[in-house]
Amino acid sequence: MKIALRIGLFLFIALPGMWSAAGARQISAPSTLMASAPPIQVQAAAQENSALPIPATVAEQAHEPEQKKVTGYTLPPEKYTKAVALGQFHFRFNLISFFYGLLVLWIILRFGLAPRYRDWAEKFSGKLGLQVLVFAPLFLITMAVLGLPSDIWAYLTEKQYGLNIQGWGSWFWDWTKGQLIGIVLGFILIWILYAVIRKSPRRWWFYFWLVSMPIAALLVFLQPLIIDPMFHKFESLQQKDPALTASLEKMVQRAGQDIPPERMFWMGAGEKTTELNAYVTGIGASKRIVVWDNTIAKMTTPQIVFVAGHEMGHYVLNHIWKGLAFAFVLLFILFYLAFRTIGWVLGRWGTAWGIRRVDDLASLPTLLLLLSIFAFIAGPISSAFSRHDEHQADQYGLEVTHGLTPDSSQVAAQAFQILGEVDLSNPEPNPIDVVMFYSHPAIPDRIRFALTYNPWSNGGQAEWVK
Repeated sequence: MKIALRIGLFLFIALPGMWSAAGARQISAPSTLMASAPPIQVQAAAQENSALPIPATVAEQAHEPEQKKVTGYTLPPEKYTKAVALGQFHFRFNLISFFYGLLVLWIILRFGLAPRYRDWAEKFSGKLGLQVLVFAPLFLITMAVLGLPSDIWAYLTEKQYGLNIQGWGSWFWDWTKGQLIGIVLGFILIWILYAVIRKSPRRWWFYFWLVSMPIAALLVFLQPLIIDPMFHKFESLQQKDPALTASLEKMVQRAGQDIPPERMFWMGAGEKTTELNAYVTGIGASKRIVVWDNTIAKMTTPQIVFVAGHEMGHYVLNHIWKGLAFAFVLLFILFYLAFRTIGWVLGRWGTAWGIRRVDDLASLPTLLLLLSIFAFIAGPISSAFSRHDEHQADQYGLEVTHGLTPDSSQVAAQAFQILGEVDLSNPEPNPIDVVMFYSHPAIPDRIRFALTYNPWSNGGQAEWVK
């Protein structure tokens, strides 16, 4: 659910960092909403009752070693220590980065940077669109530069734990591209926002909320087509791994979905990260399956099929649209709360900050400050919603691979074990961390569920894949 929730809830709140290098890599980098959870993620009816097991070719058998039986999430002592320490870091980082973000906005307000940019914009033109063309890049670049220490801290920590292998030049270029995309999107949103505020001072929050819905849906559609290729190399999975493509086709057909081999892609993540992922992204004609090269190297074909089956569950169970709907309901509340409080805040401190009224471009950092606080308070609700959907997707992945894969529960448990080992998932997550920031169930819980979910015993049947 990462893209749906991020675009929905942070369509305006976290605009400068929405397309950061970490976000573009689709990993589980911590943020206020999406925390250090296992990296089976979204980027947003069965037709057969059963099927023959997927046959392994000679080539597959050569690169797929015998898998150890998994009975629970376990790590070697050294990895266990590192995973716990990394989990603690993510928890601290989420909290510190939130307050640091508020500090950045306070600095902009305290030193009158936004009014200064507004004055330059008004000298440039009397038209709002041209004013925003000056104001938006200056404001968003200022936020990005002031927030750079937090981004660097996360980058260096990932390198310390061996998760990020990107060089400084490559990382900074990805960061720069992310900011440029944010500036383009920011220009559009800020222009719309202040045009609406000046047109309807009392209902601007409602009208801007309405506008945000089609924009978010459009971004979900365009991301795999335009955004993702700016950060990674994509090639035809059918050419890279025909056997894996054939196995994924069988799973897709059993799920009753339409993703032909032409929309299955290999992604070169290994030059930047050691982490693993496979995901389904996009909507409509842009929907596609993407498998990272790292995943192909470290997982067997049945394990990758399960991960993709999990992702397929998000589409079959309509999690993309449910996630967008949830995000828009929450965004509706956040905008309303901001509308009800920004007048009081500007009445109290607006003059000292050099802000005239709500319709002044210089009021933007105040609005973002309020939205950030309200979104942080609502974070546990968002995380709980996401964990619920991810748990359902785990269940769907088990159901759609049952009969396709021999001992599908063990294969799923092995997939989670590998993900946890490679990505250093915390074996003992802090319950407060889980409630506040985890977008996915903890790896130990996912393995436990995979090993115990068996609706087919005693003649029963699955919930979704009959």
